[in-house]
Amino acid sequence: MAKPGETPARAFLALLLFFLVLSPSTAFYLPGVAPRDFQKDDDLPVKVNKLSSTKTQLPYDYYFLEYCKPQTIMNNAENLGEVLHGDRIENSVYTFKMRRDESCKVACRIKISKEGAKNFKEKIDDEYRVNMILDNLPVAVPRQRRDGSQIPSYEHGFRVGYKGKDDQYFINNHLSFRVMYHKEELAEESRIVGFEVIPSSIKHEYGEWDEKNPKLITCNPTTKITPGSHTPQEVAADQYVVFSYDVTFTLSDIKWASRWDTYLLMNDDQIHWFSIINSLMIVLFLSGMIAMIMMRTLYKDIANYNQLDSQEEAQEETGWKLVHGDVFRSPVHSGLLCVYVGTGVQFFGMTLVTMIFALLGFLSPSNRGGLMTAMVLLWVFMGLFAGYASSRLYKMFKGTEWKKITLKTAFMFPGIVFVVFFVLNAIIWGEKSSGAVPFGTMFALVLLWFGISVPLVFVGSYLGFKKPAVEDPVKTNKIPRQIPEQAWYMQPTFSILIGGILPFGAVFIELFFILTSVWLNQFYYIFGFLFIVFIILLITCAEITIVLCYFQLCSEDYNWWWRAYLTAGSSALYLFAYSVFYFFTKLEITKFVSGILYFGYMLIVSYAFFVLTGTIGFYACLWFVRKIYASVKID
Repeated sequence: MAKPGETPARAFLALLLFFLVLSPSTAFYLPGVAPRDFQKDDDLPVKVNKLSSTKTQLPYDYYFLEYCKPQTIMNNAENLGEVLHGDRIENSVYTFKMRRDESCKVACRIKISKEGAKNFKEKIDDEYRVNMILDNLPVAVPRQRRDGSQIPSYEHGFRVGYKGKDDQYFINNHLSFRVMYHKEELAEESRIVGFEVIPSSIKHEYGEWDEKNPKLITCNPTTKITPGSHTPQEVAADQYVVFSYDVTFTLSDIKWASRWDTYLLMNDDQIHWFSIINSLMIVLFLSGMIAMIMMRTLYKDIANYNQLDSQEEAQEETGWKLVHGDVFRSPVHSGLLCVYVGTGVQFFGMTLVTMIFALLGFLSPSNRGGLMTAMVLLWVFMGLFAGYASSRLYKMFKGTEWKKITLKTAFMFPGIVFVVFFVLNAIIWGEKSSGAVPFGTMFALVLLWFGISVPLVFVGSYLGFKKPAVEDPVKTNKIPRQIPEQAWYMQPTFSILIGGILPFGAVFIELFFILTSVWLNQFYYIFGFLFIVFIILLITCAEITIVLCYFQLCSEDYNWWWRAYLTAGSSALYLFAYSVFYFFTKLEITKFVSGILYFGYMLIVSYAFFVLTGTIGFYACLWFVRKIYASVKID
């Protein structure tokens, strides 16, 4: 039987080798993230991004709060991934001069309205952080590492403000920026390699306010402000707040190619690596044991069956050979199984190619939104293989209504996900969050779905159905054989739930770090280990499904089609259960709406994981069953 996963893998590897030959490694930079050289006194515009909070998971536009606004607010060009992620990158009033230090620079003076004060207090309560960008580097607050290392540790963005003892709210209206740059010897140009900030709250004092040349009593251009040395600025309605900043340029030994390293070291690395390796070793050991048991047992069974000469001996024999006349009988709801298998192939292709691109560095954090964009586009184009896989399997089941199956493949899974996503997006929109996907982007997603994915599914389905049907290695009896009563441990529910434990065990430690990066605003960039975990997941899903399928056939139960899919797919139940555990132990979400968003998105992730792992287990079991029944002599 042709495997849909083989064709895209070979085509991609050929394409990859072609690009590797053409691309000189000494001058290879990703589009949009190439280094920029700056002369002294060149303008360095600071861009502002969303306000984010790990407590609410609802991002807001920077100018949702009454911050200093430029005369014209311009949205920067954003890719699909940035919009879906809730990023809203815009210009700001903060502009630096390259390698020109400045002290006590006034950004603006704003009279906080009643509504503005209320918004500030709400965002301070929810621990919102302000995100800024300079030369594609996100601003970060330096902090001391727990392990005592000299390597700095960063927190994303800076807090809007803080709450005092007497329920007073204070705004961080003064920002002390530190820009690190790298400069080669004798070179006039330099590159930015770091962007830090230390926020503070200062109630500025001034005489008569001059908009064109404002002067502050609390600080002056020759002295820098020391955080904590002034009266903090309280948030109050109808009160003026002066926003100010300092900027210091520091020469650094960090090279441009390594400037993201500190951002990517936000987790406790030793625990991370140890946990991943430990998990992989356990899974590899268990997989090796399963493979050895299966090989020895199967070879012995096949040898015994092939030595049976008389009909009487064959009648006395029991086990998986007795159901050879029913093992390839089409299952109930065979069309639905074809749809899910086709969708799983689509997911597998998307996941594999995405990880390969990530390993090559195309989807690094510096390429903002690149990962999400790649996943959406690859999902759309992998519709070709979804249609091919579903129609091939459907024809093997002697089905004739291939157009009906193709429509279900094209619309069923994406339709369910789109409905859930649309409801969640409506909830986000109701909260006035910038995380809500705009109508134009939603229309673009629908256009990608109907304009590219659906036609490709039909093309793949047509090509797959044109091919001759896969022939079974043994003939199927006309009358179904009666299935004997099964032991309690061979009941479908029990065996399916048991089968999902091992695949989940292969990924749950890595899952912790992925959830942390998504829900606790951390960077994730260890795709090498993730790829290894993905390979281990494939092996584990395949082997545990084969083992349980073998036991099922030995019990003379030939209804293996759906059980093979559900055995590996049940790992999604454990994934969702773990997400519930993570929600109550690691997150501090208190809002009901935020909880709905979390479980809604984790439901989509678990559903996708079910489709992916179920398909892997199904194809492994299909290969196994065809192999063993083709290896024995059937009278």
